[in-house]
Amino acid sequence: MASQITQSGTTALAPEQRLIAMWSRYGGSSLGRKIFSYVLGRTAPYTGSIKAEVLSLTPGSVQVTLKDRRSVRNHLNSIHAIALANLGELASGLAMISAIPADTKAIVVNLDIEYLKKARGRLIAEGSAAPPKNITESINSIASAEIKDENGDTVSRIKVHWRLSPRQMVEKGEG
Repeated sequence: MASQITQSGTTALAPEQRLIAMWSRYGGSSLGRKIFSYVLGRTAPYTGSIKAEVLSLTPGSVQVTLKDRRSVRNHLNSIHAIALANLGELASGLAMISAIPADTKAIVVNLDIEYLKKARGRLIAEGSAAPPKNITESINSIASAEIKDENGDTVSRIKVHWRLSPRQMVEKGEG
């Protein structure tokens, strides 16, 4: 696993490396997954507002679950559209961040979401991303997620467009 040297001379992991390292440490048990998900929600507070739980994570692929509860419901007694968008962005984002090279910065530039069915009950979002491995200039790459209900019916699909740039371009203000 590649690392970068900070100005103080200590070794620091890039965000995607920290993500995979933390998952490797905590993802093997139910309690560990809850801890990982809690820390993730504290790191990204808006994402944490839906209290999703990461079930599996490998570079470029993730499964996240969302329990149906009052705090994510709308007036139609189903899971709110924005909670679904948040869940889809989380799943696709974890897939992208876990798959990009260590010397790459990533930022969301667009979301496309389809709502196919009222979402009720426990949901599973499966995110995937396959970014290029050698990024020498700013490019766009898409990560996606499909959200299914307990019956396996797809309730929503999301495509998240990311701008990927070499870290040194971003630090110079070029990316």
